[in-house]
Amino acid sequence: MVPFTPVFARVVLTAGLVASAAFQASALASAPVPPRSHGHAVKKDAAPETEARASGATGERSVAPDGAPLLGTMVQTHTGEHLLLTSSSPAQPRFESLLQDRVTGQAHAFDPRLLGLLRTLASQHPGARIELVSGFRSPKLNEMMRKKGHHVASHSQHSLGHAVDFRIVPAGETKGMDPRALEKEIRALGWDGGVGTYTLASDWFVHADVGKNRRWRG
Repeated sequence: MVPFTPVFARVVLTAGLVASAAFQASALASAPVPPRSHGHAVKKDAAPETEARASGATGERSVAPDGAPLLGTMVQTHTGEHLLLTSSSPAQPRFESLLQDRVTGQAHAFDPRLLGLLRTLASQHPGARIELVSGFRSPKLNEMMRKKGHHVASHSQHSLGHAVDFRIVPAGETKGMDPRALEKEIRALGWDGGVGTYTLASDWFVHADVGKNRRWRG
């Protein structure tokens, strides 16, 4: 078995990004991802063979219905929607629909590096459940969260499609892994964007974005 060194990790991450980028060209053609400078409604157009219909589907299969090795399952925490995660699915537009604004139902183009990061992390935790806590935030949702006392930026990376909040629940476990440990894994992969960790019982997740390299604790 090849040792999982930082150099090997970067190779794995690069492979994940290439696979993700192949699916995002059409989605970003009319709305290109801005250069680095510093979902209540659910779409029903997904191919049935890529969706996890039953809880526990991740732990029971090693190969997805399309024949690709199963990495894990992505779960939208606000809607309960499940999607199988492989090296080729979901496609970028389907991933973006999973992360649409949970108040307005609006979808937004996402930087493909985020899906690549999730794939790479899933490959390190076979059969895990990736719980998506927050994706795209419309100005309406962002302001609503600010008024409720949440620590969100007025010009959030979430509103640009540049960030995702998530936790990873290892196979057989009921609680997500420690966000601080997950941050270390993300940085070991060579991630050069922002990473925030939230460790309250009510906010147990990691924020990853493609903005400037920075870190914080929530």
